[in-house]
Amino acid sequence: MRAAIYETFGGPISIQTVPDPTPPPGGVVIRVAATGLCRSDWHGWVGHDPDITLPHVPGHELAGTVAALGAGVTRWRVGERVTMPFVCGCGSCPQCASGNQQVCDSQFQPGFTHWGSFAEYVAIQRADANLVALPDDIDDVTAASLGCRFATSFRAVVDRGRVSAGQWVAVHGCGGVGLSAVMIAAALGAQVVAVDIADEKLALARDLGALATVHAGEVADVAAEIIAITGGGAHLSLDALGSPATCFSSIAGLRKRGRHVQVGLLLAEQSRPAIPMDRVIANELEILGSHGMQAHRYDAMLAMIQAGTLRPQRLVGRTVALADVPVELPAMGGLPGVGVAVIDRL
Repeated sequence: MRAAIYETFGGPISIQTVPDPTPPPGGVVIRVAATGLCRSDWHGWVGHDPDITLPHVPGHELAGTVAALGAGVTRWRVGERVTMPFVCGCGSCPQCASGNQQVCDSQFQPGFTHWGSFAEYVAIQRADANLVALPDDIDDVTAASLGCRFATSFRAVVDRGRVSAGQWVAVHGCGGVGLSAVMIAAALGAQVVAVDIADEKLALARDLGALATVHAGEVADVAAEIIAITGGGAHLSLDALGSPATCFSSIAGLRKRGRHVQVGLLLAEQSRPAIPMDRVIANELEILGSHGMQAHRYDAMLAMIQAGTLRPQRLVGRTVALADVPVELPAMGGLPGVGVAVIDRL
């Protein structure tokens, strides 16, 4: 099969022909139809993820068809269309037993703990517990765009953020995660304030349902601006970018007893940001992390997509080819373009 491979962190990425994978016991091989290009893949390429061993094939947002079955698989058949969370569970640890596979004690992540989906085929472990069937009316590109950014945002807004109609929601950062959060929160009746430094992203956020926008590069105090717009602060705020500045502003812009959900990754030297702990205590704020979404929660999200309540296809900014990965992946370290990029020509 053809695959995008790097052999050193931060080094050249090449398209190589490598042996096809074989399904592990309890697992499957998926023929990849489409796979998202995500900033998390860039973090892995740079060397921020300790699970990666070299040489490595990245890619963790995927849609495709089951091509081969390992021994013991009971729920799936060759030819079925599937997707999956980017964080997968073992099915037997206490976290999985409680339904929290997204924080499994022995989790595996395609594109990080083993070779991923920037290839024609990818091997997946523990298929019965982690694969998700794709409805016929959701196409491969849309399905691939769900795997990390949209599904992560769904859980951050719905399950962790406990959003309800009429609440004010602030979204800091309007990349793929942030725009997904804007769409989801607005669809559930929340009043959304979107924050970014790019006019075109703020314009798209308004198109997706944001009632107000804040250009972070044009105001002296983002949190104060949000407090003014919302009449006291957001009920729920998400740092969808992942930086010390956006984390601080997200917490500082909450109203009393508000909830901050950290979705964007803060890694390496940024992993210990300053936070306004005085406000956290005095205002009884909640600080929550959110790490992916369980396979068993996909049904709720897919039902909203099928009903037209959510339209994640609007977030796909462009499609690229596998041959473009050596240029596209390193570029993720800069300011990303508007919308999600998906590889659909493998």
